[in-house]
Amino acid sequence: MKLVAGNSNRPLAEAIAAYLKMPLAKCIVRRFADMEIFVEVQENVRGEDVFVIQSTSAPANDHLMELLILIDALKRASARRITSVIPYFGYARQDRKPGPRTPISAKLVADNLFAAPVMVQDMRQRFDANNLIVVSPDVGGVVRARGLAKRIDAPLAIVDKRRERPGDSEVMNVIGNVTGRTCLLVDDIVDSGGTLVNAAEALLDHGATQVSGYITHGVLSGGAVARVMSSRIKELVITDSILPTESVKAAPNIRILPIAPLLGEAIARTAEEQSVSSLFY
Repeated sequence: MKLVAGNSNRPLAEAIAAYLKMPLAKCIVRRFADMEIFVEVQENVRGEDVFVIQSTSAPANDHLMELLILIDALKRASARRITSVIPYFGYARQDRKPGPRTPISAKLVADNLFAAPVMVQDMRQRFDANNLIVVSPDVGGVVRARGLAKRIDAPLAIVDKRRERPGDSEVMNVIGNVTGRTCLLVDDIVDSGGTLVNAAEALLDHGATQVSGYITHGVLSGGAVARVMSSRIKELVITDSILPTESVKAAPNIRILPIAPLLGEAIARTAEEQSVSSLFY
């Protein structure tokens, strides 16, 4: 087996390699003067089972192109099997057709694993299960939140956002009793942070004692970090699927969960033809 890393999140790739007790394969991924990508695999991969670790985080298209060129280089070097490990799948939000003449971009790229085991373990260690309630910040995330609530044996609530008419402010309705409870907002991506911060405000206004967020991918673009820091969210927990910026590392109420053991175990099981889905039961 060989591990190959692109440039998107080198620290995570190195952590996965450390978990598997094996080095990253020697590989150069660089740019020509016009920013065209050049790849060279510098060791023999003929007949090997190769795993390419590369998030498609910003700049998403550059990192996706890196991944595709790495795969092509490995195919031409006669690797036996090539598996892409994409800790953050940058086109996952485009997984359905929202209107006419729109693409389903996710289908062009990949399938997915789940960060739930890492989050569930952290929740169990840090919170009293008797006082918890898991909250979906919108109706679209109910299935995800319900699955996680079942794992920690907690009730479920939903923040329902609606705008009565164009130009009016959004009304945040809370479905479920959150009074006197610790709320855990669960979602897949936090980008601008607006939905998360507004949902937390609504929950606190409805009697929640405190609100923490558990979000798999911390995109946190623009002023999102400042928005979270100045909010009433006690803590935002994200994974290191995207390389954290210095502002994310410095934020007092943002904490990063490592996912290298989960990904490393998934890689090992894939290489050994064992069940990967059993990791998530």
